[in-house]
Amino acid sequence: MSATRNSNANQPKKQPKKRKAKKKFRPKKLLVWFLITCALGAFCAMAGYIVIMLNGEKYYEENKDKMVMADAAIVYDRDNQEVTTLARENRELVTMSEVPEKLAQAFIATEDKRFTEHKGIDFWSIGRALYKDVMHRSLVEGGSTITQQLAKNMFLDADKTIFRKANEAAIALALERKMSKEDILEAYMNRIYFGNRAYGVKAAAKLYFGKSDLTSLQVWEMATLAAIPKAPSYYNPISDPERSKERRGVVLQLMKDQGYITEEERANAAAVVYDYKPPTKSNQYAAFIDYVVNEAVEKTGKTEDELLRGGYKIYTTMDQTAQKAMEQAYANDKLFQADGPKQQMQSAMVIVDHKTGGIIGMIGGRDYKTKDMNRAVRPRAPGSSFKPITVFAPAMEYDFNKYNPYTMLKDEKMSFGGYSPSNWDNVYLGQMSMKQTIQKSGNVASVWLLNEIGVKRGMDFSKKIGIPLDESKDRNLAIALGGLTKGATPLQMAAAYGAFANNGQLNESHSVLKIERAGSEVYTYKPAKPEQVMSARTAWYMTEMLKNAVDNGTGASAKMNRAVAGKTGTTQLDLKGLEKYNRDVWFAGYTPEWSAAIWMGFDTTDTQHYVKDGSARPAILFKEVMTKALANHKPSQFVKPKGIEDISAPPPTVSDLAGTYIKEEQTVKLTWSPVQGDNIVYKVFRKGTKDSEPKLLASSATPELRDMAIPGDKYEYYVVPYNSATSIEAEKSNVVTVEIPAGGNQGPGEGNGNNNGNNGGNGNTNGNNNGSNNGSNNSNNNGSGNTGGNNTGNNTGNNTGNGNGGNTGNNTGNNTGNNTGNNTGNNTGNNTGNNTGNGTGSNTGNNTGNNTGSNPGDSNPGTGTGTGGTGTSSGGTSTGGTETGGSTGGSNTPTGSTGTGGGSTQQPIPNPNQVPNQTR
Repeated sequence: MSATRNSNANQPKKQPKKRKAKKKFRPKKLLVWFLITCALGAFCAMAGYIVIMLNGEKYYEENKDKMVMADAAIVYDRDNQEVTTLARENRELVTMSEVPEKLAQAFIATEDKRFTEHKGIDFWSIGRALYKDVMHRSLVEGGSTITQQLAKNMFLDADKTIFRKANEAAIALALERKMSKEDILEAYMNRIYFGNRAYGVKAAAKLYFGKSDLTSLQVWEMATLAAIPKAPSYYNPISDPERSKERRGVVLQLMKDQGYITEEERANAAAVVYDYKPPTKSNQYAAFIDYVVNEAVEKTGKTEDELLRGGYKIYTTMDQTAQKAMEQAYANDKLFQADGPKQQMQSAMVIVDHKTGGIIGMIGGRDYKTKDMNRAVRPRAPGSSFKPITVFAPAMEYDFNKYNPYTMLKDEKMSFGGYSPSNWDNVYLGQMSMKQTIQKSGNVASVWLLNEIGVKRGMDFSKKIGIPLDESKDRNLAIALGGLTKGATPLQMAAAYGAFANNGQLNESHSVLKIERAGSEVYTYKPAKPEQVMSARTAWYMTEMLKNAVDNGTGASAKMNRAVAGKTGTTQLDLKGLEKYNRDVWFAGYTPEWSAAIWMGFDTTDTQHYVKDGSARPAILFKEVMTKALANHKPSQFVKPKGIEDISAPPPTVSDLAGTYIKEEQTVKLTWSPVQGDNIVYKVFRKGTKDSEPKLLASSATPELRDMAIPGDKYEYYVVPYNSATSIEAEKSNVVTVEIPAGGNQGPGEGNGNNNGNNGGNGNTNGNNNGSNNGSNNSNNNGSGNTGGNNTGNNTGNNTGNGNGGNTGNNTGNNTGNNTGNNTGNNTGNNTGNNTGNGTGSNTGNNTGNNTGSNPGDSNPGTGTGTGGTGTSSGGTSTGGTETGGSTGGSNTPTGSTGTGGGSTQQPIPNPNQVPNQTR
């Protein structure tokens, strides 16, 4: 072990490695590399600058003609015929000698404060813009000088790309070499876009302030103009005065900060309120063209300025014949209510091809000017024209077997919680069919039906058909009558009604078919598959009912030489004392070819500006326009889609109900013409002065009925035919009113006293069937009952066996009364035995026993025992010998036997669901 240790010890020790010495910092070498890098950078920058400069020179020379003119846009109709040229001619050139110094300073302070110092490119601004772009991770700021803006507007598009910015810089450098600063600023102020199709500062001054002399502009007006170019459609004072004023304040502050104006000038100019109303000229098809341009901007992503100066060809859905018909009608003041003292009576109209969704024509208002408020796309309350959308179509979609055109709807004055709608004519029919409700534009029945199906179904259908409602504020029954938070636009209404015309299919409304530029397609409308928003069956029966509303109802003024379906609408004025007038009036309708909607009213409704006419005016306007618009189209009819089943129609309505009081019989005779059809039965309804509502009086198989009457009362009657096989009812007939004379105008057998009664003697059918109130109301002078005590009391013995029982009582006893039993016992008493005992029972037993046995004997009657033999009739049965007077009445015990015969007995059928009082 020691040897080992020694051997290890004798080994030579390893020398430690020497560390490399650190190189000393040599500033001279770093400086060399820095200078080399700078030289390379300078060289690259110089090379880049030369390239940009040469490229700018080349681009400028190749495109300098753009400094003179831009290509106009051309609009075409659906037949590819030119409609108009959208040239940018609203430009008046000025020289800098015409531009006041402060106006130039306003633009320099706002757009390029170093304009007089740079050579076309402001590297400080570029650095700031790059910083913001990096921070936002997108190109949010351009950092362009006035020269660059001129280069962009003259030669390039508005895309924010590195390549475009390089070209912009190159052209800006070329412009600086070719033009003086004054020339550049002059060209800029002549070329810049100021919104509302105004180009150049002079055109803008004329448009926004009515001033052609720029030297007359005040500081606030100069600042307003300088504020616009940043976003012309956003900051121009016509579109939004408040936003323009806010931006003007920014410009004034910049002018003050840069020493162009004093603080006092800034404060005074910032406080001015813009109230100028520019007098612009009307131009043809303006509303439609405005709509087209807005749609083109939306679909292409181009700015309006680019579209209208870029040589684009815009192909539209316009039908020029229809558009001209609309323009001509709207130029006719006779078709509109007289203007108010401060406002013009306004209107808007849209026609849509419901088979494609293409907008055929559009009017945005009377005397519409370019860029005016387009009322065709401005929502207003649609009134009753909204009922098909929220009530009737949803109901049929929900349960067609339960709710269809012939379903009877409740039409009574009623409240739904705190909501109490009223019919516009203050007339309530108790019930009416869905078809009649649309025809008469019934309000209560419509609200009742929406309440039955649920508000949610009405809202969902409205959304589905293209008119979404406010989910919270519109969730109420008022939507049945078009009471909406935001309303609906004429364009929306025309499209929605178009779905009824198009078998339930809704197409997207559009005005642009395609856009081309230099032979290349920029945009093409690609129609989506139509949305089936309702069944074809619902759409068809809506068309049937809306056509009836035009043929026979409130829309009659729209009737023309071709098939028309439609609905009127009004919204009631809510100003105190003027409630009978309207705020808005509508007509929405369609032919087999096109659908349309018209609104009329004032832009601002007040006590001096409201609609005095009803919905007939828009219906008349519809007829006027559509007759001419469709002049080149052969008239056609609505065609029922295949597979749609017919539903049973109700019987025809009785329209000639007549009522006559027959004094001798003390009855009311009702007659009417029979209606066509099998299994027809007539329900007769009556309302007396003491009744709160009409009640079912009787059902009759024949078109005639007699009703006992109380002297001094008044009765209203109507008839409802119905099919006993299908239980489908017709609409109610006309109402007849019959007044019954009182006092001395009694019929036979009436009155008190000692004179022997007319037609006295033994009772008809021998005392059978003491009637309603038998024994009652015998005269104050008690005695033997009128006509032998038979059938005494009101309505006694009347109307049994409808006309049957004639010639009864042959050889019947002694003293049988002539026509005995009719109208007997009314306040009778002593009145016995006129011609008593002579003559045998002519027509005895006729019409006896209606309401038999009810409430017999009232107040001190005498006894009346009928004697006689049997009365055999050829008519209805007259049962006898069964009832004894009650109450405080006498015995009135009949002793006769029964007259027999055929015929139907008319008994009252109580019905608890009837028409209420016709009071509001």
